[in-house]
Amino acid sequence: MSSDLQWLLLRKSNSYIVKGLPEGPIFSKEPGNLLNLHSHKYSGLANAKTIDVSDVNGKITVTTRKPKASPYAVAPARSTSSIRSRSGSRRAFGIVASHAKRGYRPDLRKAALARTAALLSAQKEPKEAPARKLRGKKAIKGFKA
Repeated sequence: MSSDLQWLLLRKSNSYIVKGLPEGPIFSKEPGNLLNLHSHKYSGLANAKTIDVSDVNGKITVTTRKPKASPYAVAPARSTSSIRSRSGSRRAFGIVASHAKRGYRPDLRKAALARTAALLSAQKEPKEAPARKLRGKKAIKGFKA
C-alpha cells in the first residue's frame, strides 16, 4: 500500500490523534513522529522511512525503519542505535544528524536535532538556586553583627 493511501486512511481517525482546541493545531502521539504534529510529512505510520528519537532508561535511542522490510516483521524491520548519556551533546547531535543526512529523510534532520536537544536538556539535573542576598535594613543589621 502506498504511503499516500495510508495517510488518506489514517488522517481523519486513528488512536494517536490528540485534538485540543477546535481552531488550534492537531497533535499526534504516534511513534516515529518527531514534532508530534498530525501531518503526512511527520507521520510515523504513513511513511516508509521514519526516524524516532526517544529516551530509554537514560539513553537516547535513534530508531529508523527499514523501508524494504516486510510489513509483518516487527523487530527486524527497525534499526536501533543508542547514545550514552555521558557521551555529550556534540556526539549525540552528530550521530542523529548522520542518520538523517545519509540519504534517509534529510528533511527531518532539523526536527531530529531539536528532539535530541530537548531530551538532553531534560536529562540534566537542575542547578540549585543561589542564596538570596540581604538588602536594605537587614543587610545593614547583618553587616554590624
